[in-house]
Amino acid sequence: QVRLVESGGGLVQAGASLRLSCAASGRTFSDYPMGWFRQAPGKEREFVASISWSGGTYNADSVRGRFTISRDNAKNTVYLQMNSLKPEDTAVYYCASTSRPFSSITSVETIRYWGQGTQVTVSS
Repeated sequence: QVRLVESGGGLVQAGASLRLSCAASGRTFSDYPMGWFRQAPGKEREFVASISWSGGTYNADSVRGRFTISRDNAKNTVYLQMNSLKPEDTAVYYCASTSRPFSSITSVETIRYWGQGTQVTVSS
């Protein structure tokens, strides 16, 4: 049974930094891509960043240059380092992954497993 558990959200001021963590269990972590999505009130869930099984990364335009995704396969954990936070980054952030090893995360539709979400609130 695959399980994804996020941590690290909180309330910060604009310009601050936060690091989100997602601990995965239930399968061979290093074989699967991992991603972060977010959902603001009244909006659809959107892609933030992904990291492939081989370590390649991709960020959404809205966070490029500010957010960095990384993974530690020894700890079965994926991270999202968020710098220069803006009020528009306020959302529930979800860790996510696919059902197929060595696949790619390209959209919400490619996701099979979701974490429970962690709230990030950025005040102006």
